[in-house]
Amino acid sequence: MTLEKAREIQTWTYDEPYSLYSFKGDQEELLEFMNGAYFYVIDDKRNLIGYFCYGESAQVPAGHQVDAYEENYIDIGLGLHPNQTGKGTGLVFLKVGLAYAIEYNGFLGFRLTVASFNRRAIKVYERAGFTFEKSFTNGSTNFNIMIRRNGSSTHL
Repeated sequence: MTLEKAREIQTWTYDEPYSLYSFKGDQEELLEFMNGAYFYVIDDKRNLIGYFCYGESAQVPAGHQVDAYEENYIDIGLGLHPNQTGKGTGLVFLKVGLAYAIEYNGFLGFRLTVASFNRRAIKVYERAGFTFEKSFTNGSTNFNIMIRRNGSSTHL
């Protein structure tokens, strides 16, 4: 992640009901983007189309209160540019992030956290071999923990 790309991502806003994923644009958020766990993705025209994060940065902090992250998996988080969402590219994008983690870190067992209302993302994750594990609530939002165990087929 670069400072320039992080600042660009901070300008992204998502329409309802996905506004939960919009950014605040504050310094704390910028520091999070620059912590070494975030990677930006550009297309063949060098346009920023999304990002991935791994490890604790991909976790929802409230999940720790209910031991949602106690099992040993690598957490993956992702975000597509708002103008890229809903176009059927999510599965390919997710596979890029999984392949990167496998190639450079050897991770095969993955976990992700997704807002329960985000049915279109959940469908993508299920097609990539993720299955529902458990859920927890943070404020008024319910989150699902989904797992892709070692050996799950994603046809990478």
